Order: sequence, then C-alpha cells, then structure tokens
Amino acid sequence: MQAEEKQAFIRWKAKQNLLDPEGAKIYWSRHAISEMVNEGWSRTLVEEALQTSEVIEDYPSLHRPLPDCLVLGWLSTGEPFHAVIAIDETNDRLFVVTVYKPSPEEWEDDWRTRRR
Repeated sequence: MQAEEKQAFIRWKAKQNLLDPEGAKIYWSRHAISEMVNEGWSRTLVEEALQTSEVIEDYPSLHRPLPDCLVLGWLSTGEPFHAVIAIDETNDRLFVVTVYKPSPEEWEDDWRTRRR
C-alpha cells in the first residue's frame, strides 16, 4: 500500500469510526491513550483530525506486522499532532500506535520535516 492509499484509508476509517457507535474502525494502544490523556486530548478530537491528516513518513513493512506511517494532523484547537498509524486492511481498521504533540526541537516549523 502506497502512502497516498494509506492516507485515504486513514481518513476513511476515521470518518467511519465517528459514525460507528461501537468505534470498531480504530483501535488504540495503551501508549496512545496515555499520551492523549497527558495532552488533555479526547479520542473524538483526534479522530476528527485524522479525517484530514496527511502521511508525512511512510515506513517500510519489512520487519513490521502491519504497514504503518506517521501522520500530521491538526486538532480543532489549532494544535498540530503526530500519530503513528498501522493499517489493518484485512480487518478493515486502523491501529493507533502513538499520538503526540511534535516538539519544535525535533521538527521544523511545518511539522512535516525532522530537524537534522
């Protein structure tokens, strides 16, 4: 799956998940939930932003159980966030590995480019 296809899949599953009373299209790791709690973000806030997120790094699937990528999204509060998302196409869902607020020490002002 190419980066553009991952991006479209992420956006579609985020939209579907918001409409699903059981929220079965997105699974969250404990780490991701912990990070959201630390930032004061709700799952709904992040899921809404995932609908317009963009893939900024696509990771090779050689040594990974699922294809994954790093996305940049913008919360309705105006804050940027990054999330590592694994694509579980077989089960038609996403797995949020982590979510965090990018630091200016590690990222350029566009939040898409790592500082070298």
